[in-house]
Amino acid sequence: DAVHFHNALKAACDRHDASYYPRFKEWCDKYFFNAHRGETRGVGGIFFDDLESSDPERVFKFVYDAGKAFVPSYVPLVAKHKNDAFTDEHKRWQQIRRGRYVEFNLIHDRGTKFGLQTPGARIESILMSLPLTARWEYQHKPAPGSEEERLLKAL
Repeated sequence: DAVHFHNALKAACDRHDASYYPRFKEWCDKYFFNAHRGETRGVGGIFFDDLESSDPERVFKFVYDAGKAFVPSYVPLVAKHKNDAFTDEHKRWQQIRRGRYVEFNLIHDRGTKFGLQTPGARIESILMSLPLTARWEYQHKPAPGSEEERLLKAL
């Protein structure tokens, strides 16, 4: 699934510049890294901002194509897994991973930090992207050989 997701993003990048995907993937991997845990937030993707160019139309076309690449990169994965059975243990793991997302947003995300520091900000509007439920467990380690352990190794 991660390979499919990344291949779709790479194809969108490569249509514009072969250097984009490796550059923006590395940028993503560095930006979405929970340094306090020494782990990535998820399977990554691409990340870029403030693209400098003497041709703004070229930048716009790339950003437009990168945005359009999301549907074919993600929707097939939803279709593939929408009817998968899940256990209470799967749900527990999902909640723990959501906790990592919360940590990233509150500690590292520039947009969240900027929003929270803005006088008169509507705090609920800033925090509404956070999951409704998350979980933290002291020194949680997935079971050896489990799907969760394999995922962490892949990340």
